[in-house]
Amino acid sequence: MSEPKFVLGLDYGTNSVRALIVGVSNGDEIATYVYDYKRGRAGIVTDEKDANVARQDPADYVEGTDKCIKGALEKAKRVKGFSPGNIIGIGVDTTGSTPIPVDRDGQPLCFRTEFRDNINALAWLWKDHSGHAEAEEITDLAAKVHPEYLAKCGGVYSSEWFFSKILHCLHVDPAVFEAARSWVELADFIPGILTGKSKPESLKRSVCAAGHKAMYNRDWGGLPAKDFLNTLAPELGDLRDRLYDEAYTSDTTAGFLSEQKARDLGLETGVPVSVGAFDAHMGAVGAGIQPGTLVKIIGTSTCDMMVAPNREKLPDIPGLCGIVNGSILPGYLGLEAGQSAVGDIFNWFVENLTPAGSKTQDMHKLLTEKASSLKPGESGLIALDWNNGNRTVLADARLTGLILGQTLNTKPEEIYRALIEGTAYGARIIINRFEEYGIKVEEVIACGGIAEKNPLLLQIYADVFETPIKVSRSSQTCALGAAMFGAVAGGRERGGYKNAEEAIEHMSGAKPTVYHPDKDRSRLYARLFKLYRQLHDVFGTRQYSSNLHHVMKGLLQIKQETKRNA
Repeated sequence: MSEPKFVLGLDYGTNSVRALIVGVSNGDEIATYVYDYKRGRAGIVTDEKDANVARQDPADYVEGTDKCIKGALEKAKRVKGFSPGNIIGIGVDTTGSTPIPVDRDGQPLCFRTEFRDNINALAWLWKDHSGHAEAEEITDLAAKVHPEYLAKCGGVYSSEWFFSKILHCLHVDPAVFEAARSWVELADFIPGILTGKSKPESLKRSVCAAGHKAMYNRDWGGLPAKDFLNTLAPELGDLRDRLYDEAYTSDTTAGFLSEQKARDLGLETGVPVSVGAFDAHMGAVGAGIQPGTLVKIIGTSTCDMMVAPNREKLPDIPGLCGIVNGSILPGYLGLEAGQSAVGDIFNWFVENLTPAGSKTQDMHKLLTEKASSLKPGESGLIALDWNNGNRTVLADARLTGLILGQTLNTKPEEIYRALIEGTAYGARIIINRFEEYGIKVEEVIACGGIAEKNPLLLQIYADVFETPIKVSRSSQTCALGAAMFGAVAGGRERGGYKNAEEAIEHMSGAKPTVYHPDKDRSRLYARLFKLYRQLHDVFGTRQYSSNLHHVMKGLLQIKQETKRNA
């Protein structure tokens, strides 16, 4: 009988990095270790003068890599049958777009003495919106001269993405821009650390990062044309020559674990490391994505992922974060959407608008329990879920939240439930957009921390979507998805898999509990969603004009009917 084989998944999140060791044959998770970032506040470096700034110190990534892998290995050694020598592959997922300015050797500029205290020399975290003006500039120029660039990323270039951040750096800190040999996504930086191939020209860049965030597409030769970037800034055009020409899917081997790294970590030399990708895309794989399945990763924000065979001719879908060949599964078009804030909205309410001194987790639990006793529409409230802007389908980072229908009798749990419902309506908008363009949502699989902990939210979502919701078997789907690509990198000859579909078949699954929509609640939510949609269109678009006099009255009518029928 052959020895069992294992793979290692590394998941670099907003506040921490996680290592997960998984059995190849069945996806059993035998060990995990989490390293919380030490720099900044919960790992995020901010600027008191600009609330749009969110950076990270790459030292946390480097330190976290070693601590996590060593910690997970120590735990795994207690499991019968495990040996570090039986790890056949390593996969990586990260946040994004999180670009890092690097020198010729691929070292972050902030590691150099002259830039050690310069916030612009750090990694520019995905949630950094400081380049919103540059994003508008890129959108306006592309609309005039290269509309095809925008067609593949929903019609609007975002301040969360690669070139808007780099252009903003040029505008606010030319010294950092000039010192940077190149800019490297975190998803590409980590495989470079592991393989010892960190020089920018040596990295195999992720098509997931390139396609969704940097306007990369083989149809126009890769990255945006040099003359287009020159028009934005000649320095940006020059940088294009120091970026990359080719990007790769995650079934590609980025390289092999270096001798030095293997010694440091206690692993075998030559373990294959797959090309990295973004956390949500790997999470979709870990959850078992296939055509017709919407994987919804619910955390501080959400990402909604779908795939379609790349032989199909799909229309360009306005408002999506991109349609990219191979960004989730090789051989499939990867479709990404999402909401800029979900869990962050609930945390905002609890941390800022509930009694001082109450414990955050206890207050979430209390409000959830009280909100569970309410019926749809009973509070008379409706909320727009734009506290951190709108990622899909409006793609406008400068939209803000709204709670409508408050009276002198409004209670905290009513607001809390309205905020949950608001995120559900925002998610329904995304589902509608997929289906309007021929992408049928046949099932929903939820994953992430909130999906694990909040049955009320999942039931509300099922009622609003009018679709059953499953929950991924793994509570660590992003790390699991990364590990699954590690199994593909290992290949059949090492005991792994030929492709991602094989890995999904053997290593993913859903929990037995399924959240089914209730017909009566769904009918009420359909009426409430109609009001939400009118608020969404009036406040979020330029084309829609309507008198909103009926909205408050409609909420009151639903409230009164609900109370009469109680």
